[in-house]
Amino acid sequence: MPIRVIQSFIVTLLLLASTSACFAQWIQKTDDDIMIDIQNQRTPEKTGIFLFLSNTYRYGDIGVPAGLLVAGTINNDKGMRENAAFVASSTALSYGVMLLLKHIVKRPRPFIQNINIVPVYRAGSTSFPSGHASTTIATATALSMAYPKWYVIAPAFLWAGSVSYSRMYLGVHYPSDVAAGAAFGVGSALSMSFLKAK
Repeated sequence: MPIRVIQSFIVTLLLLASTSACFAQWIQKTDDDIMIDIQNQRTPEKTGIFLFLSNTYRYGDIGVPAGLLVAGTINNDKGMRENAAFVASSTALSYGVMLLLKHIVKRPRPFIQNINIVPVYRAGSTSFPSGHASTTIATATALSMAYPKWYVIAPAFLWAGSVSYSRMYLGVHYPSDVAAGAAFGVGSALSMSFLKAK
């Protein structure tokens, strides 16, 4: 009897390993296909826009909480100052988680993994997850939670989504890197929501 249990356990482990390997291969193939499709749609105009978004994302990540803090101080608005801390801490947490995961996972950039993927520029570091997606989505999520109005939510996520897409467009992040970064960004904002003004 114990031998059958051990055999069943080993077979189960082998099936799980095989399924995970197949799923990982499917994700990698899908990532590669999407990246090549995106690069085939590049134009000089779009490349300029997405380079601008990618290079200036920190202005939003830093500017949003700084603007809330300044406005809250000028207007003596304690809630706005609390929301500044909420947005800043959400973005900072997502940045820290992203750095830790990059160090642990060490996924190569798309253009290193697949020579058919040609980047607009060669980014350094590693690929998983996307830091741009992680921090901008954290900023947009926290801001939207603090001020749940359509005229805050729509521009916040339009900006964060555009920055996130720019990383794929420029050939420096896979879609799965961006999706994971976005998930960590949302998770960071949700986990820091206790700081949000009541």
